[in-house]
Amino acid sequence: MTTVVLMALVKTIVLLVVLLTLFGFLVWVERKMIARFQIRVGPNRVGPFGLLQLLADAIKLLFKEDTLPNGANKLMHALAPAISLATALAVFAVIPFGEPVSLFGQQIELWVANVDVAVLYVMAAGALGIYGIVLGGWSSNNKYSLLGGVRSSAQLISYEISLGLALVGVVMLAGSLSLVQIVQAQSIPFILLEPLGFIVFLIAGMAESNRPPFDLPEADTELTGGYLTEYGGFKFAMFYMAEYLNMVAICALITTLYLGGWRGPWLPPLAWFVIKVAALIFLFLWLRATFPRVRYDRLMRLGWLVLLPLALVNIFVTAAWMIVLKA
Repeated sequence: MTTVVLMALVKTIVLLVVLLTLFGFLVWVERKMIARFQIRVGPNRVGPFGLLQLLADAIKLLFKEDTLPNGANKLMHALAPAISLATALAVFAVIPFGEPVSLFGQQIELWVANVDVAVLYVMAAGALGIYGIVLGGWSSNNKYSLLGGVRSSAQLISYEISLGLALVGVVMLAGSLSLVQIVQAQSIPFILLEPLGFIVFLIAGMAESNRPPFDLPEADTELTGGYLTEYGGFKFAMFYMAEYLNMVAICALITTLYLGGWRGPWLPPLAWFVIKVAALIFLFLWLRATFPRVRYDRLMRLGWLVLLPLALVNIFVTAAWMIVLKA
């Protein structure tokens, strides 16, 4: 038991280091990519290729004065970004990154925990992340922050329903809620069997992570900075990290659920997983550079009147197809 706990602790520490390093690298990649799309140069002054700009930003945020608005709830103001970051990191505990490998004569599984109800765990962790945003807006004692938090909760709840329903088809095909078993069940990637579910999950996941063109909680033209208005310094950085890690988590889940996870020919399993996730992240960044922010009423209409019915249709089609195969 001690060995199992120690191994889980080591894997957790390694995963945290990788994810927090990846966050800094993603910020640089996004700035460079969007600059290229818009025929600009991007960060290029601090360090080679502007890579040390990340370090400069981190130092600035760490030493920036932490301000608190008059009348704000001090405890909740500090707790909100921590909740958002913790829930974003928690999702990665059940994501399988590759097949077990043998190291120093011991088999090491490339996941922190193989939970039988991993799909439900992921949905629960994503739902808890809403509390960080809502509390951030409410605790700031700022009407624009509060409106941004309320708007965000409405958006996330709306798209959470479509996100969850899109998963039902995958669970039906795999016959399990374990992400490891879902990957093992994909002799044929589920994107070929569930193209409609994949599209719904992709769009809903983008809205769940507050990525453009669905970044309505931070609509600066209407709400200044939204729920982030009264945040600065390291607290702001925690919200920022949570957003990027949520994007990576959605891409990792799409890879696991629809693209066969680590499965693929010739290359090592971990390499396939990284390549698929990187391609999806590129897609997310590409869409940010291409599409303008949608209007809020259209955002809600898309979630309730388009994605939700499509997710239900996907369930019925999958069930009918499975019945025909068994007949």
